[in-house]
Amino acid sequence: MQDGRSFPKSAGILFGLGLGGFFDGIVLHQMLQWHHMVSSWYPITSVEALELNTYWDGVFHAITYLFVVAGLFILWRHARRKHLTWSGTLLIGTMLIGFGAFNLVEGIVNHHILVLHRVNELVPPSQRMAWDIGFLVWGALMLLGGIALTRRGDRHMRERAA
Repeated sequence: MQDGRSFPKSAGILFGLGLGGFFDGIVLHQMLQWHHMVSSWYPITSVEALELNTYWDGVFHAITYLFVVAGLFILWRHARRKHLTWSGTLLIGTMLIGFGAFNLVEGIVNHHILVLHRVNELVPPSQRMAWDIGFLVWGALMLLGGIALTRRGDRHMRERAA
């Protein structure tokens, strides 16, 4: 149903991307302190290295914040329409797609290609790859779950429209 009243899936995906980044930055960077944004390139061995990593953590958070703002803007634009069809299933499904996509892209690019950091830099180096792979599996499961929920939500919306 693409009649202008359908649920804005892009808003949910952007929310998921932003929330995935917030989770990574808040939980893994700040609370657990497993890594910082560029801690493989600049290990936390001095105050200056910590300041540099904290700066790039902030840049990372600012970008994820922009994803959430963009998602909110899209949702607001669509919600102003008089007959928008809402779907909690589509919202959760698309957010899982965005969150899972965040984990997969961030994991592949930052953990494996650029090696900016590893998921858990506090474990022995021989165990770090297992954490990185687990992060990718977690992202893939969220993505697949989100796709399944979104398909179910689409079917439900078509049934409601019929």
